[in-house]
Amino acid sequence: MEMLQCDSALLYIVLSALFSGLVIHKLIRNNVKIENAAVSCLLPLLLLEIFCCCVLCSCLGLTLFILACTLYYACIPVRRMLTTQGKAVLITGCDSGLGHALAKYLDEIGVLVYAGVLDKKGQGAEELSRVSSPRLSLIQLDVTNPEQIKNAYNGVRNQVQDAGLWGIVHNAGVLGYMADGELLPLSVYKQCMDVNFIGVVQVTKMFMPLLRKAKGRLVTISSMAGHTPLPGFAAYAASKAALSMFSAVMRQDLFKWGVKVSAIYPSGFKTNIFGSKDHWSSQDQKILDNLMPDVKEDYGEEYLASLKDLHHTMSTVSSPDLSPVLEDVCHALLAEEPYFSYTPGRCAYLIPCLFRYFPLWVYDNFAKRTFQIHHILPRSLQMSKANNKMD
Repeated sequence: MEMLQCDSALLYIVLSALFSGLVIHKLIRNNVKIENAAVSCLLPLLLLEIFCCCVLCSCLGLTLFILACTLYYACIPVRRMLTTQGKAVLITGCDSGLGHALAKYLDEIGVLVYAGVLDKKGQGAEELSRVSSPRLSLIQLDVTNPEQIKNAYNGVRNQVQDAGLWGIVHNAGVLGYMADGELLPLSVYKQCMDVNFIGVVQVTKMFMPLLRKAKGRLVTISSMAGHTPLPGFAAYAASKAALSMFSAVMRQDLFKWGVKVSAIYPSGFKTNIFGSKDHWSSQDQKILDNLMPDVKEDYGEEYLASLKDLHHTMSTVSSPDLSPVLEDVCHALLAEEPYFSYTPGRCAYLIPCLFRYFPLWVYDNFAKRTFQIHHILPRSLQMSKANNKMD
């Protein structure tokens, strides 16, 4: 009996090794993110293997395990990309950062790019005009300005005509400022919602007839903060959470029209969304000016002054290599079967899994250690802690 169990366990190990090799080969060949596949599917299969080996009889267990492995292998997507010929894509927020890089990237591979910018005479717009091909067109587009959105729509419609617009990439976004949710001025919450959410809705509604005509792609650049709580990001995360749900519902609404919807959830990348150090200082002063006296007293000057260091901290830990995001947006636009969700960047998939599937106290302790935005306590908590020690 013991010999039979040993043989059965050995067979499971051999099958697992063989299956893992075949899966990794197919994932690499088709440029599927191995980390996503490993967490979402390979982990459940490992648990199934343990169940089949330890609970079920050898014949039934092996049969069930082999069927599950075969089904998973067959479901791994094969990377088939569409041609870029004749495909027009509108990108918002191309003055700098990710939108600027994405406009160049898509232009280089032959996409007809409409690059929406806040200032057509600005430095970023002038650089795009200088280095890009004649296919790229600059569009004056403030996503919070209904008149500019309508003018942009009329301009694009006159050019694409019956072909329609193949893709919209909602990239324009603002962070505002990082601080405890209680400290953030209401103006920061409003700005984040206006740009990151309401602006996306306005642009989508205006351009949707062109997108439906082409049976194209709607792509939103959300954030890991859009489905995972991160300390200090109350305003930004709330707007990205609204954006994420909007994207999810639009995927269902647009399915009947043949329009495919994707959401990109990057982790920390170095873009201009953090603003300059001067901007950070002005926001810091705005917080101080808008705090009620008792709130200012509870938090203390030392705690509030430490907010200024967050700009340097965020810039330091963010990755300057934007290529993972660019590649995922390109796949969302041009793959025959795009994914609904993309998670480019370090731990952009694992951290949300930790929040969703583990006990909340596990994630809270992880977030406290990993995303701690302050190394000191507010003054009232320091005094309370000191009094407790004296008692």
